[in-house]
Amino acid sequence: MEEVFTLIVSMSPYLLLGFFLAGILHAFVPTRLYHRYLGGNTFRAVLNATLLGIPLPLCSCGVIPTAMSLRKEGASKGATASFLIATPQTGIDSIIATYSLMGLPFALLRPLIALVTALLGGILVNRLEGNERENKVQLSVDSSVFTPQKKTLKQKIRRALQYAFVEMMQDIGKWLVVGLVLAGLITVFVPDSFFSYFSDQPFLSMLLVLAFAIPMYLCATGSIPIAVALMLKGLSPGTALVLLMAGPAVNVASLLVVGKVMGRRVVLVYIFTLVCCAILFGLGVDCFLPREWFTLPLQQIHGCHEEGWSYFNIGCSVLLVLLLCNAFFRRWHASHKCQDGCACVTNQTDRWQFVVKGMSCNHCKNNVERVIARMNGVKSVEVNLTSGIAVVTGCVDKAEIRKAIQDIGFEVVDDSL
Repeated sequence: MEEVFTLIVSMSPYLLLGFFLAGILHAFVPTRLYHRYLGGNTFRAVLNATLLGIPLPLCSCGVIPTAMSLRKEGASKGATASFLIATPQTGIDSIIATYSLMGLPFALLRPLIALVTALLGGILVNRLEGNERENKVQLSVDSSVFTPQKKTLKQKIRRALQYAFVEMMQDIGKWLVVGLVLAGLITVFVPDSFFSYFSDQPFLSMLLVLAFAIPMYLCATGSIPIAVALMLKGLSPGTALVLLMAGPAVNVASLLVVGKVMGRRVVLVYIFTLVCCAILFGLGVDCFLPREWFTLPLQQIHGCHEEGWSYFNIGCSVLLVLLLCNAFFRRWHASHKCQDGCACVTNQTDRWQFVVKGMSCNHCKNNVERVIARMNGVKSVEVNLTSGIAVVTGCVDKAEIRKAIQDIGFEVVDDSL
């Protein structure tokens, strides 16, 4: 447990800063910006999608509906694939957290490798799908719903804080805690000499890490304490980099959705690009860069622990824990509120209730709400993330609602009229 507390105290100031900057990015950058300049099988579209995706704090589950929404807006398959590759690997919050625990070299390498990997993946998809006829999907949109309302500076700041310290913490807080707990278990139960057996076989150690990382769900921030714990047990910097890059971007759930919406060939290119680039860059780090660049920051963390923690770090840690508790309580309360108050809507003829399967974060919820709200005849839509219940009010065909939800990668497993 001592190692877990050390990681929390070391990361907390940077995590809070990262969450805040992510909230500012979300509130002050227009949503429509992410739906422009991504059409056509061109390098420019791929580059735009990559540059848009790298700073966004979206996890591998949240990026799926966002990418599918971009695709429906007319983004090419190559641009969509680039966005899918770049976004979950990094984020402004995870880059700052990486710097706090793993040092500047790792913090610089993560977005750089994400850039190269996403560009390569997008170019390969464009070559593979070169004959694809790119048709921009024209959605039936009520302009009053689709046109964003102008917000005052005070409203934007409030939205930034809500997104940063409530919604984001609901989305990745659980996985951050899981990552910290796993880091503590690794520290206690993995022998110090375990990875010394692979010291002369870095490729084998990378394959071993991939075998564990791909089936699991790892977010970009939650993977950091796991990588730190493994490096303290002797894992090479290059292998830790493979975990940081491939783990958040490749998991079974994401692959199934991408394959369903974009096709099997795109999934194969997606996996091939991520895995090959992660291994190649990992081998490059181990072979050509000084190991001290990556191990020295870890030694400094332990040195700071031995000297004692500052009151600032302790205060940030307490604040982080309180914010996480608040976020988890809000989600729990919303779940119970929906269970108590949603049953009566099915008795009203102008309301439909759907059960949406596959939502795992607020980005998923927001995408489902947005795609339904854009449909003609919809007066209001409310989606509960925990229960998966979507309540739609208005004069609209339920089959069209089901199709709209399925088109962005989710499944309607049940609906009540």
